Amino acid sequence: MKQEVIQELSTAELIERLDEERKQLTRLRLNHAVSPLENPNKIKNYRRTIARMLTELHKRKTTEAAKEQSTAAVNKK
Repeated sequence: MKQEVIQELSTAELIERLDEERKQLTRLRLNHAVSPLENPNKIKNYRRTIARMLTELHKRKTTEAAKEQSTAAVNKK
């Protein structure tokens, strides 16, 4: 999944997709342990997609916290 697609998702959709991607990665790892996958690079791709999603979630949380902090600072004045 590309970064542009991840950025377009809402936070709720992003969390839902992240959960699905983690489950799929677990399935791939188990299948690979039992019998080698035809393309083991799929595991790497899922890991990277999960990392992109986590990065986007973290970015959204930090920008939200920064907005709240600036709003609180303005309200104190």
